[in-house]
Amino acid sequence: MTALPELAHRAWRYRWAILGIATFTQAAAGFFVQGIGAMGLHLQRDLRLNTVQLGLLVSAAQLVPLVGLLAAGELLDRRNERWVVGVGAAVVGAGLLVGSVAPGYLSLLLVLLVVGAGYSTVQPGGSKSVASWFDTSQRGLAMGIRQAGLPLGAALASALLPLIADAHGRRATLVAGGLVALLGAGVFMGFYRRPPVPPAPPVPPATAAPAAPRPSGRDSLGSQLGARLRMLREPAMVRIVVSGSSLISVQYGAGVLTVLYLHETASVGPGTAALVLVAVQGAGVIGRIALAAWSDRARSGRYGSLVLCMAAVIAAMAVLMTPLGRSPAVAGCTLVWLGFFGFGWYGPWVAHVTETAPPDRTGFALGLAMSVNQIAIVVMPPVLGLLKDLTGSFVPVWGLLSAMTAAALAVSARTRPGNRPLSCGRHGVCGPP
Repeated sequence: MTALPELAHRAWRYRWAILGIATFTQAAAGFFVQGIGAMGLHLQRDLRLNTVQLGLLVSAAQLVPLVGLLAAGELLDRRNERWVVGVGAAVVGAGLLVGSVAPGYLSLLLVLLVVGAGYSTVQPGGSKSVASWFDTSQRGLAMGIRQAGLPLGAALASALLPLIADAHGRRATLVAGGLVALLGAGVFMGFYRRPPVPPAPPVPPATAAPAAPRPSGRDSLGSQLGARLRMLREPAMVRIVVSGSSLISVQYGAGVLTVLYLHETASVGPGTAALVLVAVQGAGVIGRIALAAWSDRARSGRYGSLVLCMAAVIAAMAVLMTPLGRSPAVAGCTLVWLGFFGFGWYGPWVAHVTETAPPDRTGFALGLAMSVNQIAIVVMPPVLGLLKDLTGSFVPVWGLLSAMTAAALAVSARTRPGNRPLSCGRHGVCGPP
């Protein structure tokens, strides 16, 4: 009789291994794309790019996930995360390896489109895998550690990819990124397991619930998808979408432009600027863990930490828009502050999404919220690059990001924060319980 509790205890201890596996796969799959910002000066020099074209490289990797995240979310509700995430990470690796033999800027854009298709499964799949192994008392901390994989991979990429490019050329960075992504895919497929599920008690035939009617005719997949998209109308999801899209714009804007800003505005050398970006990404790693852990116990809940992040981002942007932002020391410290809050927000945000979503629609809700974020990820880097090229200054860039964040904060303040879950009724129609 004591064997079963002991086996269950050992199985649940495996959740920390699952957390490490998911974090590593996240870092490995995003390694190359997240390092593009650190390679900005190299790419501009080798491919003769302007800031808009550099921003389009980031957007290319995020274009397919606009639809791919929704498909991945639905697939995760139907299939084992082990294969969905593993195959997606393998596609990322294979795409980068093929791209290493393709010449020119347009070829790199096409490669990043393929990479984005594979990466669509990694974010929601890894989040769902961690959420299923941890209860609410530890979910914020676990999700923060897992989401720290992205800035951790970005920090390693920012430190290593410029060195690889200097020593072996731009193509070698694609090979390195492809091998790292394939390693992440192999680790996830080899070691991931679903959490143990206790056997359900038998239901007497007399009290068994009647079978739900099967949708037919007009209740097609398209109509079910439309019904589920109504989740976007709910106040909880509005807060999620508004805060996520503004903060993800800050994150990718800072990731792409930090090195260029320090080099052009604060007169920092390329090598030192890349090291500052590593510090910014490192602050994001700490922020994702610390802010998510704090949200486990904060009286204001998950959303309170998001409000704090938005306020801190606005303060950082205000400093960068003043003459103080031209000082290398002030600019560096401000950008590290921006890394902590402007990258660290993602841990509590994902935990907030998983706890707000209907239990049987966690994958779809994650895919839906992340796909809305993708719109900002695709649009903002080239828009910010164009704004900088047209004005010749970074002040309008930081001003736009600050205004977007302030607007999101104002919209969020109009609704009461909370973690009340949505529920999905017949045919997947979602609304308040």
